[in-house]
Amino acid sequence: MLMKFITCLRQAHLLVRPSVLAAGIALTVTLATGIFADYQNRLVYTQSLRTDVSEQLSLIRAKLEGNIGNNIQLVRGLVAAIATHPDIDQDHFGAIAAGLVGTDSQLRSIAAAPDLVINLVYPLEGNEKVIGLDLRTNPAQRDAALRAATSEKLVLAGPVDLVQGGQGFIGRFPVFLTEDDGSKTLWGLVSAVVDVERLYAASGLLATDLPIEISIAGKDSTGGDGPVFFGDPEIYGQNPVLSEVTLPSGSWQIAAIPAGGWSSTPDNTWQFRALILLAGLLVVVPISIAGHLYDQRRGNIRELKLNQIKMARLSHRLNLALDASNIGVWEFNLSASELTWDERMKELYGVIDDSVFMKSSYWTQAMHPEDRKRAVAEFRAAVATGGTYSSEFRIITPDGTTRWIRSTGALHQDLDGQTYIVGVNWDVSADVQLKTRLMAAKQDADLRNCELEDARAQMECNSLHDSLTGLPNRRFIDERLLNRRDGPTVTALLHIDLDRFKQINDTLGHAAGDAMLIHAASVLRANTRDSDIIARIGGDEFVIAMTCETSDAQLSSLANRIIVQMRQPVPYENHECRFGVSIGIASVDHDDDPCGKRLLIDADIALYRAKNNGRNRFEFFTTALKAEIIRTKRVADDILSGLERKEFLPFFQPQFDARTLDIVGVEALARWEHPTEGLLAPDAFLKTAGELNVVPLIDRSILEQTLWQSTRWKAAGLSIPKMSVNVSAGRLFEADLIDSLDGIDIEKGSLSFELLESIFLDEQNDIIVANIERLKAMGIDIEIDDFGTGFASIISLIQVRPTRLKIDRQLIFPIVGSESQRRLVASIIEIGQSLGIKVVAEGVETMEHAAILRDLGCNTLQGYALARPMASDQLMEFVRAENWRQVA
Repeated sequence: MLMKFITCLRQAHLLVRPSVLAAGIALTVTLATGIFADYQNRLVYTQSLRTDVSEQLSLIRAKLEGNIGNNIQLVRGLVAAIATHPDIDQDHFGAIAAGLVGTDSQLRSIAAAPDLVINLVYPLEGNEKVIGLDLRTNPAQRDAALRAATSEKLVLAGPVDLVQGGQGFIGRFPVFLTEDDGSKTLWGLVSAVVDVERLYAASGLLATDLPIEISIAGKDSTGGDGPVFFGDPEIYGQNPVLSEVTLPSGSWQIAAIPAGGWSSTPDNTWQFRALILLAGLLVVVPISIAGHLYDQRRGNIRELKLNQIKMARLSHRLNLALDASNIGVWEFNLSASELTWDERMKELYGVIDDSVFMKSSYWTQAMHPEDRKRAVAEFRAAVATGGTYSSEFRIITPDGTTRWIRSTGALHQDLDGQTYIVGVNWDVSADVQLKTRLMAAKQDADLRNCELEDARAQMECNSLHDSLTGLPNRRFIDERLLNRRDGPTVTALLHIDLDRFKQINDTLGHAAGDAMLIHAASVLRANTRDSDIIARIGGDEFVIAMTCETSDAQLSSLANRIIVQMRQPVPYENHECRFGVSIGIASVDHDDDPCGKRLLIDADIALYRAKNNGRNRFEFFTTALKAEIIRTKRVADDILSGLERKEFLPFFQPQFDARTLDIVGVEALARWEHPTEGLLAPDAFLKTAGELNVVPLIDRSILEQTLWQSTRWKAAGLSIPKMSVNVSAGRLFEADLIDSLDGIDIEKGSLSFELLESIFLDEQNDIIVANIERLKAMGIDIEIDDFGTGFASIISLIQVRPTRLKIDRQLIFPIVGSESQRRLVASIIEIGQSLGIKVVAEGVETMEHAAILRDLGCNTLQGYALARPMASDQLMEFVRAENWRQVA
């Protein structure tokens, strides 16, 4: 068995020789490089193949988009004609449609469906079946038709089976009529049928020499999620090249693979692999030869090392004695019971007379009596077992000094056959003393650690609790309750904020405030269960965390009790302090995080709502409240983005002389060109913009754009004497209002700032008065907007001395049918005239309004009866056409 084991070791040694190892590594690297190169070759070939397919697919996609777009543009002209002539008949319709269809388009037919019932069609011949088809009841076309009508956008559906036979793509265009009051009414739909076969043929999909196979998904413009309506659906499972066909409403997903499928084997595969094999041989063979030569040299070196080891063994005893200069060496002849010590041994044991013959008994007599029995037993055990001897003991020298000795030894047989045990002794007294001191230090450190742990626990408790009320604090709630899954599950949370606490703190001092906080904590303790957790998380904010199931009725009852008790007067140093609480309540839904991480946020939102609704009440967090918060945040984000993208632009409503109907100015009204929701009026964004404090930025943007548009009007030869822009209330209180206008070129007398009449003009407000005077000095007129709805008085008018005041539309509208309302408006006009202030009437909805206001002495008219707000380009066309004079 031993011989077999030795043979196995030799074979293993041969296998791990450096030459074999080097050759194996080279072979492995070569194989890995070859495999990787072959993979890269196939990868390049596959990528080239996908690039060719992508180029072919891009041509087909471009043709499809172009053909569909051309057909759609042809029909838009017919939609515009119907919008202007909604009573179009079949002959007129056929004449227009014939010019659109022609021979170059893929349009098969065009039909019009007033009130969603088809009664106009071209060509009539062959399409008689569709006359009278009600799109609202037809199951194949109902959804697409209603989607076009409700979305007010083009809807491209198909392919669908046509009533008159065959298949086609149907583009449905909603037609809306603009009423006199500006509202839109659905007239019906215009449906254009694009012939499927002609569209496919024109786009190259039916070509016999097409080098790729194509499949298209997205019926009814639903994109990649829609069903496949052209080609083999299995193409989508063969790793195709994908592209999107962009449609006027929606998209198609088009997929392509090479004709016959993908091929992963390049034409040069075997030539490439042969080249790799040759390169591998050129690397492995030289390395193998060099490794063999290295093995021979290594064998010679091994023999030299064996000889050196033999020489080291012969000199081992001498090296041990020479190196152990501070160690005593001893030898004991077990056969003759002879003990031999060197000089260092004699020094350790205090032997002064070198002539003293060392006996074995001398060693045992020098030992400390308490250690002698153990040390002798350890020595005898080592001799009996033939193992290594090791012991540590104390000795007493002749002068009475006690030393710690560490002794080690080993048995060996000399050349004469006698057995010896050779060992060394050294003084370890310093080590023992150090060890003793370390043990004492360790015991002292353990005691201190216990004290530190107690202090740490106390500090941890203090860090998790409020020092004033003794309640847990915000850190306790975050770490131990809301953010730990191993803690108690929170089912509901009440966020409580003290109302009017600041007034008590400011008037009676912080000691009174602390007393109120302690009282509030006692009220909360008295009204909660033992399982509930109360915490003070801020200056005057508390939370109650429910860890047991609690119904909304129970939460309402608890909140009511807290509100009632908190309203009771609290005596403090001959004062009766009164304060209330607002409470926000949030409960955990089944779908919520069981740790309740969002509970505090939801309760805080509900608390914010309670404060906004009048304080001293409670509110529950609801999905509707959450949706409102999300909606407000989205609008706020869109407003900030809109300011960066300059989406806020001015619309201009002309103002007319009441007697001559000449245009005497325009009012710039802010509009938001939202990227998804279209054009938005101020009521959709002004409140949120005010909360974000960006209304001044919007005002400045509208002002700058208005001044820039005025230069365009002058360059076009149009005379618009005055422009009015709105100024937010808060800007009048800004000391740097005038500085913010630096750098803006304003022609004197051409610009008016409209101030809401609801702005309270206090004669004591020096900033407002100074700003108004400096605006006038810059040549900017002041107008009072919405006069009659706010707090302006005659004194305010005299103080501000505006150039014009605008009567609010709510006062103008009833003057046609109300004599008393007419007299009220006449009084306002007379006040303006007596103070030298021109009067502008807003909301002139009819020419009868215009006539009455003219007779009452109103100077300027503004309203839908004469013109609606419009963009700058539309205003320029409006002024040139002078259509308002025809209306008048």
